[in-house]
Amino acid sequence: MNLKILKEHYCHGGAMTYYSHTSQSVNGEMAFAVFYPPQMNDDVRLPALTYLAGLTCTQETFMMKGGAQQFAAEHGIILIAPDTSPRGAGVVGEDDSWDFGTGAGFYIDASQKDWAKNYRMEGYVTGELQGIMEKSLNVDMARQGIFGHSMGGHGALTLGLKYPEVYKSISAFSPICAPTDCPWGKKAFLGYLGTDTEAWKHHDAVELVRGLDKSQHRTILIDQGLDDEFLKEQLKPEQFEQVCKDVGFPLNLRYHKGYDHSYYFISTFMSDHIAHHARVICA
Repeated sequence: MNLKILKEHYCHGGAMTYYSHTSQSVNGEMAFAVFYPPQMNDDVRLPALTYLAGLTCTQETFMMKGGAQQFAAEHGIILIAPDTSPRGAGVVGEDDSWDFGTGAGFYIDASQKDWAKNYRMEGYVTGELQGIMEKSLNVDMARQGIFGHSMGGHGALTLGLKYPEVYKSISAFSPICAPTDCPWGKKAFLGYLGTDTEAWKHHDAVELVRGLDKSQHRTILIDQGLDDEFLKEQLKPEQFEQVCKDVGFPLNLRYHKGYDHSYYFISTFMSDHIAHHARVICA
């Protein structure tokens, strides 16, 4: 495995390292960021949290703005943040809009001809990146959690729900909860997956919860700002809340007056999210 170190920074007693590598999943270069806490050494494997960022973000966004490293350092957790899509794949139209294509991979594997070769972020995160974590990052593969924001919140919910054998804990900030029923999701799914709306349901947290074995999952934590400019049209947490009530799925959905969609909101409640995961993956 040929990992290239792009840059490194000392941080909260640990190390921030940015990598790139040639990815078989996306057929091109991919980048990701890792925070190694001060407890890191060659003799012990540590628990890990994968963070999935939102539209237009990169592998740097969360690490620079989220304020998570200090809490990960306290708990001895490795933080991992992949980029949000392939870059420079050469697909016609990938740079035409901010909410589809570059920076907007939606953590699914595209099936449509123009996109299927490169835009395979579900396979990358749950497959190829897992291999890197085990072989090169010293992760305890049995102690993993996943979280994210907005598009990345959608990714955290859906991948966490679909792969409980990998991710033992799940949380999200302002997630796109019902992508089959919002403009962002419809645009992405139509472009990446085509017109078969039944196939879309396999990537929608609301639809996934309906058919789950609840015994495999612990309580999901979601924080949502009530002054979020995308709340009503794009995020629809009330749909996820209702389906969880209907099927008895454990959910802790917290609404916060005055908070918007920004990293000011995310950083405010970051300690709660790290603690939420630590109770499971650091036990």
